Amino acid sequence: MFRAPINDHGHSPQSSLGRFHNLSPRPVDMPEPDAKVIWNALFNKPRSTVPRAPVPVLQLTREQLDSAPDASLYRLGHSTVLFKLEGGWWLTDPVFSKRASPLPFAGPKRFHSPPLTLDELPPIRGVILSHDHYDHLDRATIKALAPKVDLFLTPLGVGDRLLAWGGPPAKVRQLDWWQGIEAGKLRMTATPAQHFSGRGFRDGNRTLWCSWVIEAPTLRLFFSGDTGYFDGFAEIGRRFGPFDLTLMETGAYDEHWPYVHMHPRQTVQAHRDLRGHWLLPIHNGTFDLALHAWYEPFEQVLKWAADQHVPVATPRMGERIDLSAPVAGARWWREVVEREQQDGKHQQGHLQAGDEPS
Repeated sequence: MFRAPINDHGHSPQSSLGRFHNLSPRPVDMPEPDAKVIWNALFNKPRSTVPRAPVPVLQLTREQLDSAPDASLYRLGHSTVLFKLEGGWWLTDPVFSKRASPLPFAGPKRFHSPPLTLDELPPIRGVILSHDHYDHLDRATIKALAPKVDLFLTPLGVGDRLLAWGGPPAKVRQLDWWQGIEAGKLRMTATPAQHFSGRGFRDGNRTLWCSWVIEAPTLRLFFSGDTGYFDGFAEIGRRFGPFDLTLMETGAYDEHWPYVHMHPRQTVQAHRDLRGHWLLPIHNGTFDLALHAWYEPFEQVLKWAADQHVPVATPRMGERIDLSAPVAGARWWREVVEREQQDGKHQQGHLQAGDEPS
C-alpha cells in the first residue's frame, strides 16, 4: 500500500505567487549567458561535444532482468537508471525517445540507443521523477510506461502534467521537499535541489524540482536530479546519510550557469556532504547539452574524486552494478576517445594522400 500526504501546491513553503523558488536566491554577481554564449550553445558547438565513435552499450533482455538478483542497478542513459530493490523495479527520469526536445526533428539527439526497449522492461514498481525538463520528463516514454507502472513519484506540479497527459490519478503521487512515501519496505523522500523548471516560454518554475532519498532495509541511495551546489546537501546528509551510493549530476555544466548545474568538483563535494560512499556520475554520456567535451565530465569527476579518496563507479550503459558491492568498472569513454583519434588520423591520412600529385 502506498501512503503519502495530499498537498495543495499553493501552500508549499517553496511556492510564492504561483511559482516555486530555491532555498537560496541566485547571486546577483553571477555571470549570465549573453547572446554569444547562447548562440554558441545552439549553433556553434565544438565538435568534441558529440562522440565521433560508437558509445558502448550492453544490450539487456527481459530474461536477464527477470533473473537479476535484488540490489541490481543498470544505467540506461543520461539520468535514466533502472534498479531492483525488495523484489521491485524502479526507474529514475526515464527518457527513451531519440531527442530530449519538444520537437521530434530538432533538439539534442541521443548518442546511443537505450540498452533495451520500453516493451522489454519488466513491470515497474515505481517511476521517480526529479523535474519537468525534456531530458528528464519525456511524454512519449511516460505514456508508454503508464500501463506497466504501479506508481509515479513526482515533485509538486509535475504530477499534474502526467494527469494532463492521461495518467491514472490513482498512480500519481506528488510530494513537497522533505515529504516521503512508503512502498512496502522502501521509503522514498523528496529532498531539496537547486534548479528550475518549465517546458515552454510561460511556465517557468510553475512546477517543483527535487532530489530523492531512497531507503531500503539494508541500502540507502541518493538521486540528485538536476541541481547546482548548495547547503542543502549537508542537511540531507545529516538527516538521511550515510549513503551506500549516490547518483550525482555530472554534466551539462558551464561557467555561466553554476547556480543550476554543478561542476564535477562540486559534484564530489556534494557527495561528501551527503556522507556518500560510492559515487556514480549521471547526466552525461547521452545528450549534447553544453559546450564541454562529451567525455570531460567523467575525467573531471575522477580527478576530483581521487583527490578526496572517493570511489567512483562508471558502468557502461546496460552494465549491471551490484548495489551491495559496487566496483569501479571500465573507464569505457577512453576507448571511444581513442577510436575517435584513430579515425581522425585515418581520415587525415586519406586527405593528405588525396592532395598529393598523381
